[in-house]
Amino acid sequence: MSKFQASGVITITTDFGHKGPFVGVMKGVIAKRFRDALIIDLTHEVPAHWPPEAGFWMSRAWPYFPSGSIHLGIVDPGVGTERDILLASLSDQLFLAPDNGLLAPLLPEADRVWRLNLDRLAPLGITSPSATFHGRDIFAPLAAELAAGRVMPDEIGESVDDWVPGWLEDPQVTGDKVSGVIVTVDAFGNLISNIEEAMIADMPDAHVLFAGKHLNMQSTYGRAAPGNFLALINSFGVLEIACAEGNAAESLGTDRGAPVVVRRATRR
Repeated sequence: MSKFQASGVITITTDFGHKGPFVGVMKGVIAKRFRDALIIDLTHEVPAHWPPEAGFWMSRAWPYFPSGSIHLGIVDPGVGTERDILLASLSDQLFLAPDNGLLAPLLPEADRVWRLNLDRLAPLGITSPSATFHGRDIFAPLAAELAAGRVMPDEIGESVDDWVPGWLEDPQVTGDKVSGVIVTVDAFGNLISNIEEAMIADMPDAHVLFAGKHLNMQSTYGRAAPGNFLALINSFGVLEIACAEGNAAESLGTDRGAPVVVRRATRR
């Protein structure tokens, strides 16, 4: 791995929502330490205490950011306990999150992973964090220091090759079938799975089994009549279940964790 060159870009992904000052305070802490930081909200609408969705969006979004970006993922039901904090490098970008499975989609491909040593943060003025708001007291100030280029990962952590696994099973590819799960539901009620386009690329005639329905693959939403259900590969390269001009999640009564199966069509 080449030496990390900070760009000043920091993205933040949390389950904080926008009720209350929590996100704003984190941004204030970053700006106080590094006024030139470019802070980008990836999303703060991750369901409370659900790390898989944060990791999913971070793993899908990071390629759209410049080299030298810092990505914070804070969905941290274990805040204040003995859980560790991880820092990972991938393609000259850094990812910082609790060691609770959040970064699981990224870590297998990471160039290097460090476990944060809190004792090494004292020279940076990061001391005595609260028991309930590490986003403000550890993640934000450390992101500012990394983004400013004032500290490098080797100075604050030890390399590791083990971490808490992801909460969701990886998709299973067996013969003429690919099985996965719904990871997230977007604002339109589209159900987004963890089945990647490459996993079904050799199934041009595939159909999708979901919530008791057999769905045909379409290229986009408008290829189905209003109110009809469909499956497609979305803009982030994964299988999605949708309802044309409707809300698939509400109509089907399904949510995160629901199983999805893609099968090759039977030829007669």
